[in-house]
Amino acid sequence: MQRHRHQEFVRFLNTIEAEVPKAKAVHVILDNCATHKRPKVVQWMGRHPHFTFHLTQTPASWLNAVEGFFAKLTKQRLKRGVFHSLVALQAAIKRYLVEANGRPRPFQRTRDPGEILSAVRRGHQAL
Repeated sequence: MQRHRHQEFVRFLNTIEAEVPKAKAVHVILDNCATHKRPKVVQWMGRHPHFTFHLTQTPASWLNAVEGFFAKLTKQRLKRGVFHSLVALQAAIKRYLVEANGRPRPFQRTRDPGEILSAVRRGHQAL
């Protein structure tokens, strides 16, 4: 969507709700954006108990695999790109998605979880 306000987010959630059977549990992983905490969004969550929202920590974008995907999209398709319109930008993103989905690979962590937690603890001590 062109804008990223709570209204668009609720519209997006309604689209998901229309496609997913009510008996299915839906887990949504979100960044810690203020849009996701607005009163209308919180009210929506209250009316849809089969949706569970998980917020990533603000300084921990590396926990969110989607951030890595967006970084890859930016580096491989958008950086140094010339887009003369919003439609051209959207077309470039859609082409990238078709290509990426044509050769899917599961996300795999390369570091031991114990190492990651140790680094987080060291960071907390330093702060």
